[in-house]
This record gives sequence, C-alpha cells and structure tokens, in this order.
Amino acid sequence: MAKRRKHGDGSVRLRKDGRWEGRYVVGYDEKGLPMTKNVLAKTKTECVAKLKALRERLETPTPEVPQAGLSLGAWLEHWYQTYKKANLRPNTQMSYERRIYQHIIPALGGIQLDKLTTGDIQGFYTDLKKNGRLLRTELYGEGLSDQTARGIHTTLHAALDRAVEEKLLFRNPADSCKLPPAKSREMKVLTPEEIQRLLIQAREDGCYELLLLELSTGLRRGEILALQWDDLNLRTGALRVERQVHRVKGELVVSPPKTKAGNRTVILPAPVLNVLKAYQKTVHSRWMFPSPVKEDSPLDPAAVRKRLQTVLERAECKRLRFHDLRHTFATASLEHGMDVKTLSTIIGHVSSATTLNTYTHVTDAMRQSAADKIDRGIGRAKPKPRQELVPQKPIPSTFQARKGQRRKPGTGCVSQINDHLWEGRYSPIVNGQRMARNVYAKTEAECEEKLAELIRETKAEIAAGKEQAKQQKPAS
Repeated sequence: MAKRRKHGDGSVRLRKDGRWEGRYVVGYDEKGLPMTKNVLAKTKTECVAKLKALRERLETPTPEVPQAGLSLGAWLEHWYQTYKKANLRPNTQMSYERRIYQHIIPALGGIQLDKLTTGDIQGFYTDLKKNGRLLRTELYGEGLSDQTARGIHTTLHAALDRAVEEKLLFRNPADSCKLPPAKSREMKVLTPEEIQRLLIQAREDGCYELLLLELSTGLRRGEILALQWDDLNLRTGALRVERQVHRVKGELVVSPPKTKAGNRTVILPAPVLNVLKAYQKTVHSRWMFPSPVKEDSPLDPAAVRKRLQTVLERAECKRLRFHDLRHTFATASLEHGMDVKTLSTIIGHVSSATTLNTYTHVTDAMRQSAADKIDRGIGRAKPKPRQELVPQKPIPSTFQARKGQRRKPGTGCVSQINDHLWEGRYSPIVNGQRMARNVYAKTEAECEEKLAELIRETKAEIAAGKEQAKQQKPAS
C-alpha cells in the first residue's frame, strides 16, 4: 500500500509525459479554490526534493523590502532591525545603535538613499574628526578618534552594501571614501623584573592569585573574572574557560565567549595550581574571584582595572592595561619556545594567523634565530654576533612591597583612568541607597580639589534634604 504524504507537505504524481510533478498549495482565491505552485523532475526522488525546497522557500518569511525613494535614515533603521540586531550581543548592539542613531542618522538620515553621494559621506567623516564628539568634550576634545570614525564607516558601508544587494543602489557610495589611518595600540609588556615586583606588591594588596593566574594563562579580563571553582580540576590542573563577564547598560552580565575558540581548556602549571588550592580554602563562593560587596557575584571588571593601576604604581611598573598582561604572557610564551599554534589555542584566538599578526615582533625574531641556526648547521657558517632568543632566568627581586595608605572615611577616592585623566568618586549612603557622584580632571591635584568641592556640595544637599524632610514631618 502506498505511503500517504503528511498533510501540508504537498502532493507528487506521475504525469502522462513521464515526468513527475509536485504541487504545493500556497493559498486560496476568492471562491475558496486552492492556488498552487508546482515543480517538475525526471524522477520521483528529485521531484520530492524540489518540492521540499519550494515549500521551505515559501514558508520562510521574507523581510519587508523598503519602498523606492526612501531616505538613508529609513533604510538604516530597516537594515539594523531586520538584518543585524537579532544576531548581535547586547554590547555590540549598543555600539551599532550609537553609530546609527547618534551619528549617521542625525547627519545624513534625511538624504534620499539613491541620491547619497561619496562627497556627502566624505564630508560627514571630516566633520566627525573635527566636532563629532558628543560627550566629555572638555576632556577629550571636539573630534572623534580615528578608531571610532572607522567604526562608523564600517557600519554605514555594510548597510549600503546590503542596499546594493537589494537593488536599491547601483553602487556603494562609501567605497571611494578616504578613511583615517588604522592605528594599532602600542603593545606594552612587563619585563621579568617588573613581573616579580608586580606579584610581590599584589600579595600585599590582596590580588596575588588573580594576577598570578592571568600572567600564567593570558585569559581575557572578562574570562578570568567569570571563572568558577567547578571549572578547575584540582587534580589535573585543567581549567575550563566557558563564560565571560561584561557590563550591559550598567549591569554585570555573564555570557558565553564570543567565538567557538573562546571555549577552551588550559592546563595550569603545578606551582600555580598549588597556589589556587591554598587560596580556595579562603574563598566561600562558587566564583573564583567573588565580589567583596555583592553576594554571589563575580568581581566587577572596572574594580579590577582600578586595582591593577594601584598595584602597578606601588610596584614601580610602567602603566598598562589589564589586556597587556595577556600580551605579557603571550610574548613570554613565544620567547620560551612555545609554538604559535599551541599559543593560539591557549589564548583563544580564532586562528593562528591572528596570533602571528599580533605578535609579529616576537615571531620575526624567532624566525631569524631559527634561520641563523640552520645556516650554522647546514652551511657550517660561523656564528653571527647576534643575541639569541634564550630567556635568562631573572635574578630574584629585592623589591619590598609598599603598604597601602587608606583614605579617611568620607573623603571619597581618586584614581587615574589614563595618562591624561583622573577620576574622583564620592558615594555616600542616603536613605539606605548608595548615591555615586564623580568628577574628572587632567591632574591628580586638580581632581582632589574638585572632589573636595563635590563632597562639600553633596553634604550640604543631603543636610538640606534632611532638614526639609524634618519640617514636613507632621507633629505627633
């Protein structure tokens, strides 16, 4: 007995001309009669496959195509909401929305899409560099950085590329624009002596285990802060990396790594594992590095950044980012003979090419060193007066950790954000809730002055509020 097809799968039959025909109902007309689409094939198997492809194509919803004559702003809105937003992480969504709704649409959104010219876009980019900054212009100047301007171009170019695919444009007018140069950040790494001083000071400041683990694994900041004790096998030293911590609209969020390569396992050296075993006995949380102020929460990445700057300053090390500790690990690993493929896997790069591009300064020297050795071994050439990449064991540091000087309660705190910016923070508790206020300055002394003035104003405001509340309270 022939097998019946499921309802809604369409029908297949053999025609008189020997070909197979598949039919699928796509709707009904005004009289209630079915409207169908069909496919033809030489064999039944081929016909069933074609019918299935037709059914899937018809059942897949197609995004609404904008009408001709629409503005760039309308197209950007449609492109972002239809093609991009659903596939972006929350932080990436925020970046796209800033570029689209705060920069591109206010400047170019009113121009008709098919009337947009390369000159319009080039002028927009020039204006971004001159006065495109919307916040904190008194600290950073009126113009946007080259990196931010290039990011805006990337978003606009992608949206216009899609418009070309949709045949709304003949060509992408952003193709011919001249962009600000792509400048990579200067990579900073700690010397062996600085690493010793950093760890000595970190032990005094209560973050020794965190920084030791970072210098031993090269994990990203969000990855190391998201570690839980269940991720570590205390017998084998295998450490699983399968989540990250980051901020989304002011709230800490734990999510999977960005890429498949981010999910990985790192084997810890025995000395580091022994340190973590002893450290675990002092921690009463599922998080390896828990927040000291919020229950069942990992450390805040911003707090770690500030803590690192304090430790670096007290350890008399060069100023660098937490990410530069990752660079320090990678550079030291290559110099000690680790191959690029292994390093790429450990630090979670998508490909070895990324690792090679990032650490060209090390790998170039390694290649030259290998070439010299081959030259001596095969050609029997005399050794060149060249310094080999053979790391020497550092002499034990005589550095003594500095005792931290704690500020008096009620005086706030001051921290350095970058080379030309200081932040002062005052966070009094009012009616059971913490009220955080900040000031910024270009020098530490100026920041202390602004902070003192902020504290005086805030205290006066709080006192006035209490007095007002006291007067409004009905007499008993």
